[in-house]
Amino acid sequence: MKLFYAKTSPYVRKVRVAAAELGVDLELVETNAAAPESNYGAINPVHRVPALQLDTGRVLFDSPVICEYLDVTYGPRLLPASGEERWEVLTLQALGDGLMDAAVPRRGEQMRPAEQQSPERLALYIRSMTQILDHLEASTDRLAGVDLGTIAISCALHYVAFRHPGDDWSATRPRLAAWNSAFAARPSMENTRFPA
Repeated sequence: MKLFYAKTSPYVRKVRVAAAELGVDLELVETNAAAPESNYGAINPVHRVPALQLDTGRVLFDSPVICEYLDVTYGPRLLPASGEERWEVLTLQALGDGLMDAAVPRRGEQMRPAEQQSPERLALYIRSMTQILDHLEASTDRLAGVDLGTIAISCALHYVAFRHPGDDWSATRPRLAAWNSAFAARPSMENTRFPA
């Protein structure tokens, strides 16, 4: 299977960590979906990474779909099949993805020339990130074990530290920082770190 990826994408990292936890080897195909001359849309019409090309040629996207496919096919270990535990893991995954969904476009906005940046949009991204981080700090006891929820949250936290170091989210959220530090010691996280 081929994973079309970018080294700095937290969504890609989530897939790579899930695959590692499941013992699944993926062939990595580095992709610059943002390049003007990119024809990546022929593989993934959403034109974002990640995308997973199965051995049959079928392509799956995006990270929640890919992670669930991997777990159904090679697990199940990361997403309970039914019941309250399933909804808990999916809700935690939504928190991690939500943090990414604010942090990634915030980075994009900040990369624009200063005179073209939208202060209103940046404020909304920061508000979302702050709300999610505060919620996670208050409910760190929910972050037990290794599942799609905890993987998504840890990948999102590392992305925030990577792309928004000035936020220093861990300084005011010690319980969440301690949990993330312990989770980051897993080989699956160590082997998928963002570039320096």
